[in-house]
Amino acid sequence: MGAAIVIGLAAAAITIGIGVVRTAVAPVETVPLIAGQATSSPLEAWVHVTGAVRLPGVYTVEASARVLDVIAAAGGFTDAADRETVNLARPVTDGELLHVPEVGETVPTAASDGRVNLNTADVAALDGLPRIGPALASRIVAWRDEHGRFTSVDDLLAVPGIGDAILAGLRELVTV
Repeated sequence: MGAAIVIGLAAAAITIGIGVVRTAVAPVETVPLIAGQATSSPLEAWVHVTGAVRLPGVYTVEASARVLDVIAAAGGFTDAADRETVNLARPVTDGELLHVPEVGETVPTAASDGRVNLNTADVAALDGLPRIGPALASRIVAWRDEHGRFTSVDDLLAVPGIGDAILAGLRELVTV
């Protein structure tokens, strides 16, 4: 049992090390924006990292960066991080808030108005929506893991099995 834990920790350290080597990223100081000032280029993404990382903050990374790269830029996971809930292979998007939960932390899946958040909901939360069963809920999560955050409710149309009729029934029940 102890050997398995040591191997798991070594694998995590190697994975984070690869991310550091893969891309050079640096934290960005928070500064007031000047009217007309450009905030990013199409070749970079700004990601706000919070939670169980060593150096939470705003990071600028290559537009093709993955969660692994951003976690590495933020100094890696803390000992309290719930690593199993973070998809390190997922591409990040410009303007994203990436929260790394601690073990046992409950991440809200609903907005304050009761709508289900497509970017944080798990399969069980999505399965509770009308006309969404476990298979379609799994496809929604898989699409999010592969393509990154939903930027609008209309992005659901890109999920296989969701058409205009299902989207119309979900529009008032979900948010991003």
